[in-house]
Amino acid sequence: MPPQGLVGYTHVIYGLHAFSAVTGLLGTTFIVTAFLSGWPSIIAVVMNYIKRGETQGTFLESHFRWQIRTFWFALLWVAIAVLAGLTLVGLPLAILIAVASGVWVLYRIVRGWLRLVSEKGMPSAA
Repeated sequence: MPPQGLVGYTHVIYGLHAFSAVTGLLGTTFIVTAFLSGWPSIIAVVMNYIKRGETQGTFLESHFRWQIRTFWFALLWVAIAVLAGLTLVGLPLAILIAVASGVWVLYRIVRGWLRLVSEKGMPSAA
């Protein structure tokens, strides 16, 4: 069982990611771009890397992996959307990718946070 302080730290990271994503949901940007460019999410991923070693062997290790992968895969999807959007023909695809990846980010934050509250790890293949 990990120390309670580390569990609380993980809650803070989910909260920072959620704050960035909700900013996109309520604002004029895409969820995924707010998630990636918002300071709270950037701070959260840095926090992940700082404490990642302390989570080894606990259920929190899978949460840190989940959070880090969410950030980097979201960045990949945004890069693909930008490349698709460089042409007029690809613009609808770019918008679709941006919206779908935003929903995916929200799903990963909610699913991860709910499993953290239940003190369960994340699936290893995620």
